[in-house]
Amino acid sequence: MNSLTLPADAACALIGPPGSGKSTFARQHFQPTQIVSSDVCRALVADDERDQSATGDAFEVLHSIADKRLRRGLLTVIDATNLRGPDRPWLIGRARHWQRPLVAVLFDVPLAIVQAQNAGRARVVPSDVVSEFHALLPTVDQLRDEGWDTVNLASTIIRTGR
Repeated sequence: MNSLTLPADAACALIGPPGSGKSTFARQHFQPTQIVSSDVCRALVADDERDQSATGDAFEVLHSIADKRLRRGLLTVIDATNLRGPDRPWLIGRARHWQRPLVAVLFDVPLAIVQAQNAGRARVVPSDVVSEFHALLPTVDQLRDEGWDTVNLASTIIRTGR
């Protein structure tokens, strides 16, 4: 097991399906101000973090906050699935623009565990959606090929105090 040490100006993406432990991990390892959460942004624009119709607006807010933090050289942790479409390329582009190191934390959690954790959450995501997202998990090599400077597996990181 390893502890997680990030550069103070890093762009960090938590990558994994709903229910894989990203938000819990973020709260355990980072200051609240360092975390830019898609769920929180969705709640800000729609008063409901589960309102998927607000996702576009939520990501506009997330991108704005993340870009401003990166410009200022602040550790910026993106707490979202980071599994679809332009999610990772956007962050890679902005980190490169601001010359910030890129760190990925891949939540390499078996599907059965993710499904069990999801079932115990206050906001349960439909099982088929969790399976779809889990199927999109990249490999460490794929992430390195995308341009991530460092790729960490969440399963190998020990909890440390913030």
